[in-house]
Amino acid sequence: MPFATTHCIALDGATGHLIDVQADVSAGQVATVLVGRPDAALSESRDRCRMALINSGFDWPNTRRTTILLSPADLPKRGTHFDLAIAVAVLGALDVVPHESLEDTAFVGELTLAGRLRSVRGVLPMVLAARERGIVRVFVPEPQVNEAVLAGGMEVVGMRSLRQVVAELCGDDVPEAPPVAPMSGSRLLSWRGRDRLDEVDLADVRGMLDARFAAEVAAAGGHHLLLSGPKGSGKTTLAERIPGLLPDLTREEAVELTALHSLAGALEPGDELITRPPYAAPHHDASKAALVGGGSGQVRPGEISRAHCGVLFMDEFPLFRTDVIDALREPLESGDITIARAEESVTLPARSLVVLAANPCPCGNYAVSAATSRCTCGETQRRSYQSRVRGPITDRIDITRHLLPLSASTTDELVRPESTAAVRDRVQAARLRQEDRYAGEGWRLNGQAPGPALRDRWPLVKQAQVVLDQQMFGGRLTQRGAVRVHRLAWTLADLAGVERPGLHEVDVAIRLRAGDPLMAATVARRAG
Repeated sequence: MPFATTHCIALDGATGHLIDVQADVSAGQVATVLVGRPDAALSESRDRCRMALINSGFDWPNTRRTTILLSPADLPKRGTHFDLAIAVAVLGALDVVPHESLEDTAFVGELTLAGRLRSVRGVLPMVLAARERGIVRVFVPEPQVNEAVLAGGMEVVGMRSLRQVVAELCGDDVPEAPPVAPMSGSRLLSWRGRDRLDEVDLADVRGMLDARFAAEVAAAGGHHLLLSGPKGSGKTTLAERIPGLLPDLTREEAVELTALHSLAGALEPGDELITRPPYAAPHHDASKAALVGGGSGQVRPGEISRAHCGVLFMDEFPLFRTDVIDALREPLESGDITIARAEESVTLPARSLVVLAANPCPCGNYAVSAATSRCTCGETQRRSYQSRVRGPITDRIDITRHLLPLSASTTDELVRPESTAAVRDRVQAARLRQEDRYAGEGWRLNGQAPGPALRDRWPLVKQAQVVLDQQMFGGRLTQRGAVRVHRLAWTLADLAGVERPGLHEVDVAIRLRAGDPLMAATVARRAG
């Protein structure tokens, strides 16, 4: 039969689409035609596959017309990972491999001219998409077997060369082949080492009762946090400890996050499912593409997507580029980031806890009190600097805290600092309450709950709602701000084990939102 079909996966961001790779070898004008909206890298696969077959000891149909269709034809296809599926489809059309061995099987991998396989990015989201569409077996480059196995429910076959793939499909003895090298430079680190988070503990933070309580609330409900204050006030110290307050990821979250890292090319052979919330701290000179995603060809997730379900810390926030700051509006509001191009629009998950840190002025020494201020900046410089952390961005931030350098007057020696583990237990208990409350909904945490759903199904007590309405109608809160106070009130109730938020929770939520000082007794009581 001069016709055969194999399967591969086209990635649209982190979403995979099953592609039928159909090859027809028949009489006609001698040529190899690849159709179905391939990009430049995929169009070149005709030459790669031709030489890979020849150098692997197989014949290429040089005297006939070879037509290769990537179906559905209206969907753009990008990348070199289609090579293996194309080569096997041609061999199927030539009756080199039995057609029944191609059923319910997908092929992923780039081919060299010698017929060896090369690793590719995005294997895990490809295998996940294939499994959802009824594929039961997948062939991948050998170093990426462990990555593909993470999808579960699939037979994964790791191969080193095209000859090995053909032998496996034909039921013959698999020949030896040189090992496949892993992707070069695949590890993408966003900060100073993954293990450093294990070395920091909330018990090391002296004083800062308000800020430590705010960090606990942020972690419990998934609320975005803004830390402002002069240099040396502890903004970075606190932010680095927030990931430790988060519980382990659920299976669904872990698979989704690991798939994003696979798409970014950040997984190495032997890497397992990512079960701990990630932490990313990009430099303020990072480009928009590095932060939100992009790149030429296939879209790569940016830092905000790679911190999905974890913490994205943006230190020296006013120094980030204007386009980067503006691009944060969408993920802060919806938890997704959409990258639009001329012919495609890719949406990636970006539901991270965003922590912004800002100095009061460019030199970082400004203080409200003239007696303690050592600022060398002019008033115009300060206003311009501070204006970058106001307006639409701060309206999307749930919690604001103004920190001051540690001093004898601000250190509360009566309250012993709690460890990260102790606070994490309360955070996990609060999250379990949210999980029960929002079971069956499209969100998990208070910080993600839509305003209309909260008002209709999980309202505040009547007196608390009156206070919140007064704040909104009096111009002290925007409508978006009122929704965020409502969310914070529920998180405070979950931390305290209260059945429904009341006046106290709304009062503390308004203070957290506005950056006003909290009552020390309240914080000490809630901190245990």
